[in-house]
Amino acid sequence: MKKYDGLYIFAGSARDEVLDKMIEAATVEITSLSGQILSTEMLGKKTFSRPMKKRDNGVYVKIRFELDPASIAPLVKRYKLVDEVFRVQILAVDERLEAAIVQQAEDVKVREAAKVAAAAEKLQAANAAKAASAEEE
Repeated sequence: MKKYDGLYIFAGSARDEVLDKMIEAATVEITSLSGQILSTEMLGKKTFSRPMKKRDNGVYVKIRFELDPASIAPLVKRYKLVDEVFRVQILAVDERLEAAIVQQAEDVKVREAAKVAAAAEKLQAANAAKAASAEEE
């Protein structure tokens, strides 16, 4: 099993309850091929730069899933038959790149915490110096 990100475009005129059914239809195709849905993220409604198939906008949804690599081609063929899916793009997730991004985010948090701690120490030292000078007077 390998992780994939699927970017789905659904018809732009869909309401929320209809959109949920469309997303469910897309995820059923993945689970029918013994895949597993990891996450679903709504990216919102966007206008196309030029009309496609007499449509000028669509609702974008990103679905992360695990699936056997041999099942990707049959999955794409199934989506061509599903009317709810206007367009789909499936990309393999690079685990090493994601691990590096997470590590960078953690490093940034550590650096920010160190800056805050240094500023707090500096402020505490300044307050101690003020208190010492006030006692001398």
